Amino acid sequence: MGSTSEPGLQLPARVTARMRDALPAVAARILAAIIREVPGYAVPFSGTMGRTIEAAVQVALDGFLDLASQAAGADVSGPGDPPREGAYDLGRGEARHGRSMESLLAAYRIGARAAWRELSGMAVGEGLPAHTLAEFAELLFAYIDELSASSAAGHAGELASAGLQRQRHLERLGRSLLAGGSLPALEAAAMRAEWPPPRTLTAVILPESRARAALAVLDPRTLGPVDEAPGLEAGDHTVLLVPEVEGVARAALLQSLRGRKAVVGPPRPWLQGQSSYLRALRALLLDPRRLGSDPEAGMPVDTERLLVELVLGADAEAVADLRAQVLAPLAALRPAVADKLSQTLRSWLLHHGRRADIAAELFVHPQTVRYRMGQLRELYGERLEDPQVVLEMTVALGAGAPGAGRNA
Repeated sequence: MGSTSEPGLQLPARVTARMRDALPAVAARILAAIIREVPGYAVPFSGTMGRTIEAAVQVALDGFLDLASQAAGADVSGPGDPPREGAYDLGRGEARHGRSMESLLAAYRIGARAAWRELSGMAVGEGLPAHTLAEFAELLFAYIDELSASSAAGHAGELASAGLQRQRHLERLGRSLLAGGSLPALEAAAMRAEWPPPRTLTAVILPESRARAALAVLDPRTLGPVDEAPGLEAGDHTVLLVPEVEGVARAALLQSLRGRKAVVGPPRPWLQGQSSYLRALRALLLDPRRLGSDPEAGMPVDTERLLVELVLGADAEAVADLRAQVLAPLAALRPAVADKLSQTLRSWLLHHGRRADIAAELFVHPQTVRYRMGQLRELYGERLEDPQVVLEMTVALGAGAPGAGRNA
């Protein structure tokens, strides 16, 4: 509000003196009117709080009387005086207690009417002329408007500060979850962030440039973007932790992430959010080119469909050693023969010995399958009947495409 000057108003000293003497009683009646007409303040403005508010009303009215007794050019918008600072703090307090500005603005309106009723009665009793009363009223209501504006600014400032502080708490919570913080620490962090823990969290890794757009379509309780995630290069990707997306909800999550080049981890209890993140990270590191290359029209990478690859990719050297061990009986054969027999062995494992299915996969005659299996039985002997050996062969050869044993 701009400067408001009243060049014709300068209350006589005797009038302001009488009004100052009456301020304690006037402030008490103003507070009673507010409590009576704004029921929401009946409890907050009782006891010690009520006495504090009553004192603040006195300070505000005393400041107004200083203003009304000034010479020409009285300005209601001067910053830094105790009444306005008190009004600002009052607005902040309302925000901290979770109350909106509606009740406080109503209190200001009621207080302005009550103050005018009390003070104008004394002004009339002192014989002030009508034009002075009109100027007095204008100055009083402009002053109350300034105080209410200060309270509104305090309320908005506190909300902005609280929102920024909560956002920082949420960011710390997300980083703690990805780092695998202790149960007490995570629960305390969630409480500080005023974040009601869900049953589960699902980690989503995606490019930083696509994170904000993704957040717009996800659950508002989603944590992130979490930068500086362990194992991710800064500036490339970020992490979101999405609550409650199991079953049908997971399918909806995958659809909502279409075209966003995301990798989606498994759902995990919220305290084990790190587990979901590490699964997604392993899928990304297994083949970074996989990101966004799903053949289903840009669908995100679903780690639940990559479990075999993730298991085998956990120790690539161990898988290579196992494959070499399994194919050792073929090492003395010519490469072309060893290749055909390894393909046949793989197909035999995957099709549980069904000759017709093996022949169809390898594009050979069933008799050819029979002949090759005879060769394999000569080379492996009873090991083809050993469940442990069959398991090792299946792991070593089963995950690859036909011809997995080529160049082994």
